[in-house]
Amino acid sequence: MNDEPTATARRLDASAVHAVLRRLLRVPAPPWLHGEVARRMAERLAIIKLKPELLFDWWGHLGASAELLAQAYPQARRIAIEPTVAAAERSAAVMPKPWWSAGRRDVPAAEVMPTNGDLPPSAQLIWANMMLHLVPDPPRLIERWHRLLAVDGFVMFSCLGPGTLRELRALYDGLGWPAPTPDFIDMHDLGDMLVRAGFADPVMDQETLTLRWDSAEALLAELRALGGNAAPDRSPGLRTPRWRERLLRALESLKGADGKIGLSFEVAYGHAFKAAPRLKLDEETVLPLEDMRAMLRSDRAAR
Repeated sequence: MNDEPTATARRLDASAVHAVLRRLLRVPAPPWLHGEVARRMAERLAIIKLKPELLFDWWGHLGASAELLAQAYPQARRIAIEPTVAAAERSAAVMPKPWWSAGRRDVPAAEVMPTNGDLPPSAQLIWANMMLHLVPDPPRLIERWHRLLAVDGFVMFSCLGPGTLRELRALYDGLGWPAPTPDFIDMHDLGDMLVRAGFADPVMDQETLTLRWDSAEALLAELRALGGNAAPDRSPGLRTPRWRERLLRALESLKGADGKIGLSFEVAYGHAFKAAPRLKLDEETVLPLEDMRAMLRSDRAAR
């Protein structure tokens, strides 16, 4: 496989992304915001008629979606796809136990694989909650999702959008500091990536959640629990106590009339289907048998 980034790859520091993942995987549970977004995204499954037999839960542990997916599709085989081998081992260690084990939860046991594993290209659902904003090359990943899905299967994902932490970005800009976050992808650009990858009927929307804190200290602790700054042009090196005190004073100045500091988080949602392949006839055309069957099934369904 060609490892060169695509022309639309994002500016992310890969080493910083891995550092964020290592830190998040050391804590007992994924960020609570991931669980809240997973719940909101799961509500959208009601509009999908297809009942997957095989689903890939991309970056499953941090996506905090195991119980929601088990409730939606109790008979489905779920494979949690983790970003690294170490993450896959961590995910396997906290997977629900088989039904005969003591202390099991009411969630079916799932398989775990790293993203570079040999995945079966026949899933009916790829679920990716709150992870795409940490991917340096989203177009390449979306193209891979398309290859891994069965015809008529669908992808459903969520990620942070460009309105995320706009108040904090404005504060840093006013102080002359480098941006505290990388650039996030607009939902319309994500929709274009889906179309270019071959997906049909992409649907994108977004909502903005405002989180509030009583103090700047609590705010910084929460932001650290949610991730970190993987922008390549972030401030290098460690910060001094004096710098931190200046940041805390600046954050306290953002308090509203209710005495709380509010920051915005834009969450983008998307889903799209893998349509049956369209055959472009040449003088001689070779078509895989499975693709021909998929085209015939699609043609019968349309009649």
